[in-house]
Amino acid sequence: MVKVGIDAAAFFSSQYYLDLRTLAEARGAEVDKFYVGLGQHKMAVSPPDEDIVTLAANAAQQVLQGIDLTSISMLLFATESGIDQSKAAGLFLHHLLKLSPHCRILELKQACYSATGGLALALAMISQHPEQKILLIASDIARYGLNTSGESSQGGGAVAMLLSANPRLVAIEPESGVYAEDAMDFWRPNYRNEALVDGKHSIDLYLKALREAWLDYQTKSQRKYSDHQHFIYHIPFPRLAEKAHQKLALINGLQRPSNDELEELLGYTLRYGKVVGNCYTAALYLGLISLLEHHPSDLSGKRIGFYSYGSGCIGEFFSGIVQADYEKHLHTHYHHQIIENRKGLTAGEYEEFYNFPYPIDGSTLNLPQNETGQFRLASISQHKRIYKSIAGPANNARWGIAKGENSEIAPFAASPEFISGRRSNSERGVKTPDKADKKS
Repeated sequence: MVKVGIDAAAFFSSQYYLDLRTLAEARGAEVDKFYVGLGQHKMAVSPPDEDIVTLAANAAQQVLQGIDLTSISMLLFATESGIDQSKAAGLFLHHLLKLSPHCRILELKQACYSATGGLALALAMISQHPEQKILLIASDIARYGLNTSGESSQGGGAVAMLLSANPRLVAIEPESGVYAEDAMDFWRPNYRNEALVDGKHSIDLYLKALREAWLDYQTKSQRKYSDHQHFIYHIPFPRLAEKAHQKLALINGLQRPSNDELEELLGYTLRYGKVVGNCYTAALYLGLISLLEHHPSDLSGKRIGFYSYGSGCIGEFFSGIVQADYEKHLHTHYHHQIIENRKGLTAGEYEEFYNFPYPIDGSTLNLPQNETGQFRLASISQHKRIYKSIAGPANNARWGIAKGENSEIAPFAASPEFISGRRSNSERGVKTPDKADKKS
């Protein structure tokens, strides 16, 4: 049987963030409620001219370097932050990336799980047509509302994965375990911009689905806990992933891992998540990129257990084998730039971004230009979203995009600010939304 899986992967997140210390001070809360209780230090905050399409385009442009675009037969766009009730976000992306007109495009939705569902569907097709490649996008912006209990669990970002036969990063194994249940732990009706969540119920379901999906996976694969060298969990916030691993250990008759053991077992998977925040469909796969780019040992031949969860609810446990020479195909330096070059927001700037008034009456709005990578939402007119590429020599140089750039990236060297979650004094200079040019 031909191996199928993840051939390349890259992420992009907003160039603005809110330190949760800043949020704690603004809300009169103790910072340890977030730093320790959630395990979260920072959360990405998207400016008005950034959305799931621009995030996805930036991630995909990186992952498609050196790829024959005509080989991509399908684009799957997984999100729960949809921008249109009819048109798939992938069609905007298809145009920005200049993909072939002979390419299937679908948008997938099931809370945070849909990228995993898309992965399963895509790999089944590649198994039948090994000459094809499929671009899988997971892109979301988490919004819970200002001054709500979920405010500190926001964030956003996109992961782009190129799926193929004989993959260079991770070969996905065919066995998986699934658990589904009709539940109301997290939902967002069509008339709301923010999600509704029953936090305790959602955590309970996350852990219940983990147990049931793992047991189903064990039955189908006949693998034991010890057959997996690493585990990656869906990461709404880092502490929940740690709690999930403790649960899985107990299910398998092992002692509950200590905090030090959890850091050793999961710490590398959580590095990016701690400073990006919740990115829904992309969160699990951000954990994969984080593990591959941060773990000091050669992971070639190691088996990873993946747990994907989407509220509502569905959970899936599956596994993959890291491929030889995977390090040559990572985008570590690019990701380093994304994190290191971000600008910190004050609480007021964050709230201005959050409350930006988009037109809903068909009028024209030209959006203020902020840092959004290579693509931006330029305007909204007659209920239509208009995107633009802002690629050019200067912008390409900022993002390390150069003709002939190879994928053998220098090792990641995180700054003290990245590791600790502290904001450097240089991370300022934000364009606020009151500079918008609105025309009736």
